[in-house]
Amino acid sequence: MAGSHPTPLRFTGHKALRQRLVLSTLTGRPIRVSQIRSSSPTTPGLADHEVSFLRLLESVTNGSVIEISYTGTILLYRPGLITGSAPGSGAASGVLRHEVPASCTRGISYFLLPLCLLAPFSKSPINVLFTGAGVTTSATPAGDMSADSVRTGILPLYERFGISNNIEMRILRRASLGRDGKGGNGEVQLSFGHQVRLPKTIHMLSPGKIKRIRGVAYCIGVSASNNARMIDAARGVLNPLVSDTYIFSDVSSAPTSSHARNGGADIKRRTGVGFGLSLVAESTTGALYSADVPSAPEGGQLPEEMGEQCAYQLLETIAQGGCVPLSAAPIMLILMTMGSEDVGRLLLGRDVLGTEQMIGLARDLNMFGARGWALRDADPPGRGGIVVSVVGSGIGNVGHKVA
Repeated sequence: MAGSHPTPLRFTGHKALRQRLVLSTLTGRPIRVSQIRSSSPTTPGLADHEVSFLRLLESVTNGSVIEISYTGTILLYRPGLITGSAPGSGAASGVLRHEVPASCTRGISYFLLPLCLLAPFSKSPINVLFTGAGVTTSATPAGDMSADSVRTGILPLYERFGISNNIEMRILRRASLGRDGKGGNGEVQLSFGHQVRLPKTIHMLSPGKIKRIRGVAYCIGVSASNNARMIDAARGVLNPLVSDTYIFSDVSSAPTSSHARNGGADIKRRTGVGFGLSLVAESTTGALYSADVPSAPEGGQLPEEMGEQCAYQLLETIAQGGCVPLSAAPIMLILMTMGSEDVGRLLLGRDVLGTEQMIGLARDLNMFGARGWALRDADPPGRGGIVVSVVGSGIGNVGHKVA
């Protein structure tokens, strides 16, 4: 009965495709996306990482319908119920295994961030193990943050919405981007066991002052001295500003992958070799700001330069103002929109709110039926940022049992 289906919302282009798929799943509104890289002469249609994300959505939902045209330039998505790692959904011993293809050029946070948005509204806990030759735990040139920054800079923000129990992310095997700019055979497990009916209404209006800085310097298959050099350079910039600065050093061996020779015998090659630094600053009011600098796949960067670059990048993020950086602002606003029908307030920096990503999010939320944002200057006017007021839609978790 095709006539019983609601009319899908129509979008064009591949930009914000992941965001629109998440909003479609949360609200239950089907979408139709056309002209996906239709002008590209060599790689039209959906990319490999987008197809992999669609498979992940299919794994954690029940009843979703995904239709892709022959050329891959048109996508029709009808969302189902978010079931998580429920028995019978393909999970083995309560764990869903998602394999990322070797051709994936995005970091693992490309999959982790939307999955963390869906997890609080799931019918049962979500426990996903990301494996495969395409898993990259470090930050990427495409703008994906590292798995360390997700764990220390994003997941703690969920506590503001009353979502804090049984949430864990483990980096089982680190990997950087390979020389060809593709994944490095890492392994990450996300366990999200706190489901709610409606997120709490938040009021984050004071960024406070930075009280501590924490970080992780990691090296994969290279000398551990790279970590010490990055840490020393970063502390040289940060210690005069914040005395409570501690950066942990993580040294691991490079993962290996098998490649077939012409003669038929398999040979093992090291993949995911590299190093990088992740920093997170915490304020007196609980605001979190993060920065990531990974080594380039082609190499040639000095650890001292990377340490200083990451420290200055963190300071620049803090200087943008607001209570959350650009990497966390869409997550906060979407959770506020999904909450109860009350007014929540969030202070954002002008440079954060004025980005193309945030303007696109506001338009997408309006397309999905959410109320508009109310904006006003914070105190003092002109320097205190913008207070964004959001009225919750009250949709919440339709699969959560209500006593």
